[in-house]
Amino acid sequence: MIYIRTALFLLVLTRPLASWAVDLQPNDIVAPLPNKNYVTVSYLNTENNTLYRNGSIASGNPIIDTQSAIFRGTRTYDFGSLPAASFIQLPYGSIQPGGSLGSQAGDAGIGDLTIATAIWPYHNRATRTYLGLAGYLISPTGSYSSQRAFNVGENRFRSDLQMGFQTPITSNVDGMIAVDTMWFGGNSQCATACGLTTDGSLTQKPLTTTQLGPIYRINQTFTVAASYFYVAGGAISINNNYQNNVANTQRFLLSGQAHTSIGRISLQYGRDTEIKNGFVQTRLLAVRLMKEF
Repeated sequence: MIYIRTALFLLVLTRPLASWAVDLQPNDIVAPLPNKNYVTVSYLNTENNTLYRNGSIASGNPIIDTQSAIFRGTRTYDFGSLPAASFIQLPYGSIQPGGSLGSQAGDAGIGDLTIATAIWPYHNRATRTYLGLAGYLISPTGSYSSQRAFNVGENRFRSDLQMGFQTPITSNVDGMIAVDTMWFGGNSQCATACGLTTDGSLTQKPLTTTQLGPIYRINQTFTVAASYFYVAGGAISINNNYQNNVANTQRFLLSGQAHTSIGRISLQYGRDTEIKNGFVQTRLLAVRLMKEF
C-alpha cells in the first residue's frame, strides 16, 4: 500500500503524456520565412517502468504505456522587423497502467490545449546564426477525474518561457542549445493521484530543462541530430506538505528528418539515462509530418 501511494503522487511529477520539456526539432531555432501556414501531425508512443524515489528503486514492476496523436497549426509572420511564428496544438491520447499498477484505471481522450508564440531577436541567414525566444500557455482542456491516478489532462494551467541559440560548428554541422522553464498553476482537485481519498491541493515548483546537441545536414533532403536533456526542479507539495521529489533527470533524443514532396517527415527515438524521482522512461518513439499549405 505504501508503494502504491508513493507511486500515485509521483505521477504528477512524471506524467508520460506531459511534455514538460519543450522538445525542439532539428532547426526549430532557425527563423522561419513570413506568411507561411503549416499543419503538423505527430504520433508519440512512450513506455515508463521502474520507479525511483530520491535515487533508490522502489519495489514493484510498474508499467505505464502511452500513445498520443498531436495536431498543430502554425502561422509565420513578421512582428515589426522580427520573424515570428504562432501555433495552436491539441493532443488526443491514451494512458494505460500495467504491472503492479494494473489495478489502476487508464484514460483516453482530448489532452490539454497549447498556444505558443516565438520571435527571433537575432537572425542571420548568411552566417546560419539565430537567437529565438518563445512563450507557451497550456490550458486545462484535457480529460481529467480526481478519482483517477492516470489522466490525459492535468486540470491546471502551465506556462513556459524558452530561449534557443543555433550557430555553425562546421560547414554541415550546427550546434544548438535551448533552455526553458515551466511554471505550474495549482490543482485543487487532486485526490487519487496525490494519494488522498478526497480532493486536495497540488502545487509545484518551476521545472527547468536544458537541451543541446549537434545538427548534421547530410544533403538537401536528409538531416540528423542528437540532443541531450537535463531536467531539474519541479518538486511538488500536497496540501502544503512538501514531498521532497525534485526532478534530476538526464535523457537523450535522436532525430532524423527528410524533406519530401509530401512534407517534412521526422522520426525520433529517445529514453532516460538517469533519474532521481519518478518512473524511468525506457522508450520514446515519435513520427511527425509537417506540411505547408
